[in-house]
Amino acid sequence: MPFITDNISINTVIGTGSSISGDIRVQGRLRIDGDIDGNVEASGNIHVGAASRIRGNITALSAVIEGVVIGDITAPKGVTLLSTSAVIGDVTTEQLQIEENGIVHGHCISRKEAG
Repeated sequence: MPFITDNISINTVIGTGSSISGDIRVQGRLRIDGDIDGNVEASGNIHVGAASRIRGNITALSAVIEGVVIGDITAPKGVTLLSTSAVIGDVTTEQLQIEENGIVHGHCISRKEAG
C-alpha cells in the first residue's frame, strides 16, 4: 500500500512492453510496467509493477515495488515491497514494509528525515 495518499492521480505511466535505456526524471507520481535500464527519479510516489525490471537506482518520495529492482532505492517517506518483489541493492527509507516472500538482497537503512 502506498504511503502517499493525498493525490492519487498518476502523472506518468511507462506501459507494459516498453523498454527504456537511459535515466528518467518525472515531476509527480510515476507507474512503471515496462523495463528500464537507467536511474529513475520522481518527486512523488513510484509504483513498479509486477512485470517490471529496473536496472538502476530509484529515488522518490515513496515507492511501491512489485517487480525486480537491481539498484538502490531511496524514498524518505516509505517503501513497500510486495510479495512478488525482488530488490538487489540497498533500501534507504523512514518506513519499510515487506510482504511475505518479498526479497531484499542488500542493506535496509532506516533514516529519519530532519524536520
